[in-house]
Amino acid sequence: MHKSGSSQALGPGGLDISQSFFKPIHGASPLPTTTRTTKISVIGVGNVGMAIAQTILTQDLADEIALVDVNPDKLRGEMLDLQHAAAFLPRTTITSSTDYSNTVGSDLVIVTAGARQIPGESRLNLLQRNLALFSKIIPPLSAGSPEAILMIVSNPVDVLTYVAWKLSGLPANRVIGSGTNLDSSRFRFLIADHLDVNAQDVQAYIMGEHGDSSVALWSSISVGGVPILSFLERNQIAYEKQTLEKIHKEVIQGAYEVIGLKGYTSWAIGYSVANLARTILRDQHKVHPVTVLAKGLYGIHGGDVFLSLPTQLGRNGVLGVTNLHLSEEESQQLQKSAMTILEVQSQLGI
Repeated sequence: MHKSGSSQALGPGGLDISQSFFKPIHGASPLPTTTRTTKISVIGVGNVGMAIAQTILTQDLADEIALVDVNPDKLRGEMLDLQHAAAFLPRTTITSSTDYSNTVGSDLVIVTAGARQIPGESRLNLLQRNLALFSKIIPPLSAGSPEAILMIVSNPVDVLTYVAWKLSGLPANRVIGSGTNLDSSRFRFLIADHLDVNAQDVQAYIMGEHGDSSVALWSSISVGGVPILSFLERNQIAYEKQTLEKIHKEVIQGAYEVIGLKGYTSWAIGYSVANLARTILRDQHKVHPVTVLAKGLYGIHGGDVFLSLPTQLGRNGVLGVTNLHLSEEESQQLQKSAMTILEVQSQLGI
C-alpha cells in the first residue's frame, strides 16, 4: 500500500513533532480508540475510474479513497496527482495498491476495470474475458469488505453486475450496477432542451438494458409535476411519436458520439456514480434507475436477470423498486430487454 511521500516525522532523526503543533485543552478526554470513517474503493484507474475518484473527492463523500489497478506506475502517479491537490480539497486519505487488501473495510466498492473489445472480437468472447477478469477481482473484494455495497460500472454493465453478484456471494440488495442512471440524465437533458426548461424539473426514466434495447418511459414523464403526455392529450395538442423515438435514439447514441469525438467518456459517468455514492452513503432514500435483480418485477420471469429499474437506494443498498405504471407497449419492451440480457447470460455458464 502506498501513502503520501510526506511524513509527520519531520524532526531531527525522524522524530515525530506533530504533537507540538497543538496542545490539548484542560480536562479533555482522550481520543477514542475507534472512529467511524467512510471508505470508498475504486477498482481501475482508467479515464472512468479517475473521473469517479476525482468527483467523489471534490464532493467530500469519503474520508478515505482506495485505488487499485494492475499498472503500478500509473496507479501511483494518479494517487500522487490527487494528493498534491490536498490544499484545495476536503481532507481525504488517498491510498493506492495493486493488492486488493487495500480495499479492506470499504463501505462502497466501485468496479470500473474491464477488458476492452478487440477489433473483430465477438461480444460473447469479450464477455468471457471479462468473466475471467471478474473471477479474480470480485471474490477478494467481497471477502475483504463483506458489509460493503458493490457497484459495477464496467460494461456491459447489466451482465457484469449479474456476474459480480454470482461471484461475490453478497445479497442481491448490496450488488448494483450504474445502469441507466446516466442514460436517464441524458434523457432529462434532451427533454428539457426541447421544452426550454431546467433539466432538474424533468422527471423521466430510461429502464432496461444499458444499451440498444433500453426502454424510454414516455408515459411517466413529468415537468414540474405535470405529466407531459396526458397534458398534451387533455389539451388536444398533437405530438409525433417519431419525435419521441428520435429523442430516445439520441440518448442511446450519446455515449457513442462522445467516444467518437474525444475517444472515451468520463466526466458524465463520474458525476453519475458520485451521485449514486452520495445517495447510498448518506442514506438519502432517493430513487435512481440502476441495475438490480429484476426477477419477478414488472412481469420479468425466466431467470436471475439484472437490468435497470427505478430503485430506492440507501445505506443498505437497494431498499426497494418503484412500482411505476407502464403502458402495455413499455411493459412488452422491458420484458424483451430482459430476454435480450438473459440470452447473453445463458452463454456464460455460471
